[in-house]
Amino acid sequence: MELEAALRDQVGQAMGRPVPNAPITKLKGEASSRSYYRVGAPPESWVVMVMPPDSTKKSDEATKGEPPKELPFINVHRYLEKLGVRVPRILRYDEPAGMMVIEDLSDITFESALEGGKHHEALYTRAVDLLARLRAAAEKAEDPDCLAFTRAFDEDLYDWELHHFREWGLEAWSGKKPTDAERAELDATFRDIARQLAAAPRGFTHRDYQSRNIMMKEGELVVIDFQDALQGPRQYDLVALLRDSYVELDRDFVDAMLDRYIATFQEVSGERIDAASFKAFFDLLTIQRKLKDAGRFEFINRVKGNPGFLVSIPASLRYVRDGFARRPELRKLQDLVAKYVPELAA
Repeated sequence: MELEAALRDQVGQAMGRPVPNAPITKLKGEASSRSYYRVGAPPESWVVMVMPPDSTKKSDEATKGEPPKELPFINVHRYLEKLGVRVPRILRYDEPAGMMVIEDLSDITFESALEGGKHHEALYTRAVDLLARLRAAAEKAEDPDCLAFTRAFDEDLYDWELHHFREWGLEAWSGKKPTDAERAELDATFRDIARQLAAAPRGFTHRDYQSRNIMMKEGELVVIDFQDALQGPRQYDLVALLRDSYVELDRDFVDAMLDRYIATFQEVSGERIDAASFKAFFDLLTIQRKLKDAGRFEFINRVKGNPGFLVSIPASLRYVRDGFARRPELRKLQDLVAKYVPELAA
């Protein structure tokens, strides 16, 4: 009851009037340590984000350096608003209480909007165009005050994520450990992949631009969960969207959407992009990202006690297998990891 009173009080202060009888509903969470509550009922409702004291300023995944001085959600939100990206409106932030009142975006995610199947291509086209325009605009408007420009997908982070898979997706999942020789080979190959990925030019990257982090409200695409944004290659957010662990797409459609991104990016930036090399890098990044995802889902299950993402491991592994097929120089790595994760076998 104390929590409910606090939630209503936050909304009341945000709106300048009390809402003593507003119903409260806890919203479904994902892997975040934050909790979300709907106060009121549509069309008059608000969402309150509740942040544990030790998680308001640090990422849930590996990052370097000290925790930022400003809440990342607010910091990156400010930058995206400057670019004209539709993000949820912030109505109040009470830092001491660890609570934020934001607009209610409804329950329609990009993922749920796809379930009817009628507007599949149109929706992806919009999401890809939004991403291409966001990236092009961000590359022209770098902002050192935005946290996303102070941290990056560097060699160490890519390597850490690959070993996150090794620890949780290969060792914990299989219940076996690679031999010393195999571990040395994994270390060397993971570091080489990390080095290749880190060598690409970097720019503003959402980091998790996928079907559960885009909301649909009154016909608009609203971007959420951007607080971990950083510097990364252009293909990174495309891997998140088009190799989404929650919505599988066939490769012909993925290629069509990659072509759409390239065309839109060229249109707004004037820069020509070589499609073949762009897609080859996309495939290498798919291997890295989806290996990490598979391991992360098992980590969330075992360490955080949330088994809800286990159902998405098979799709992640299928994406990795497809990536291996398109990057035959990594066949030795594929054969090694497939000894422990048979789903990755050629």
